[in-house]
Amino acid sequence: MTAMIDVDQLRTFIAIAETGSFTKAAEVVHKTQSAVSMQMKRLEERLAKPIFARDGRASKLTEDGEKLLDYARRIVKLNVEALAAFSSAELSGRVRLGVPDDYADRYLPEIMARFSRAYPGVELTVLCEPSVDLLERIESNELDLAIVTATEGQRPSEAFRRERLLWVTSSRHGTHCEDPLPLALGKQSCCWRRVALDCLEKVGRPHRILYTSSNAGAYAAAVLAGLAVSVMPESGLRPGMRVLTPAEGFPELPFCRIGLVRNPHESSALADALAEHIISSLDNLSDAAQAAE
Repeated sequence: MTAMIDVDQLRTFIAIAETGSFTKAAEVVHKTQSAVSMQMKRLEERLAKPIFARDGRASKLTEDGEKLLDYARRIVKLNVEALAAFSSAELSGRVRLGVPDDYADRYLPEIMARFSRAYPGVELTVLCEPSVDLLERIESNELDLAIVTATEGQRPSEAFRRERLLWVTSSRHGTHCEDPLPLALGKQSCCWRRVALDCLEKVGRPHRILYTSSNAGAYAAAVLAGLAVSVMPESGLRPGMRVLTPAEGFPELPFCRIGLVRNPHESSALADALAEHIISSLDNLSDAAQAAE
C-alpha cells in the first residue's frame, strides 16, 4: 500500500514556505529546529524529490516544492475542516482571541457564530487592538490566539489569508483632489501607514496627516465624512467608500498577509479548536493557489 503524506509534516512545510526560514517556522509550529529539519528530511524522502534550495540563509522552494505547496495548503485546509465537522461539543472554559478592528467587523461575526454553534459551552473573549499591541499581549500571556497583519521582523505567524490594500475616499466627496492630500491613518507603528506615505513620496504627491488613530472605525468615519483619504484592506471597505485607482494618481498598493499567532507559553484544546475555525472560515491562500492552476 502506498504510504500517506503526514499532515503534520505538511503544516511544517507550509510554515517554512511562509516564513522563508526553518528557524522561524519552528516558532510557528512550536517545534525545535532539529525536529523541523527531520520532518522535512522525511518528507523529501517520501516524495523522492528535493523541495528546498538553499539561498544564503533563506530556504527557497524548488519547482517541486512550489508544486507541493499548492497541495499542502489544500490538504491541511481539508484536514482542518474535517476535524471541525466532527469535533466534540463537550469542551468548556474560556478562550481569549485578539483581532485588529480592521478585520473585526467583517470576520468576527462568522467566526463567533461557527465557533459558538460547535462549542456552546465555551466563553469566547475578544480583544480588538492593533496587531503590534496584540503581539505584545501574546508575549505576556494575555491572549491565547491573535489574528494579525503579518509583517517582517515580528513573531512568525501562520499566514492563511491575503488581501489587497486599497486607497479609499468618500463616494460623495472630492477629498482625493485636495492639495495637499488629507490623510487618516493608523499610528506611527502601523505598517499600512508607512506603505501609504512611502507611495505618496515616491510619486511626489503633497500630503498631510489630518487624523491619526489606532481605531479603524475612527479613520473610516473621517473618510466617510469627506475629511480624508485612507488605506484599508478589502475587508475594511464600507458602504459610502470608493476605491481610488492609479488612473487618479494613486499608486497600486501591495497585498497584506493575515496570519494567526498562538500563545507560545501554553496551548489548549480550546485554542486549537478556535484556530481551526478561524483558518477554515477565512483561508483564501489555498483557494488562490487552486485557482492559479
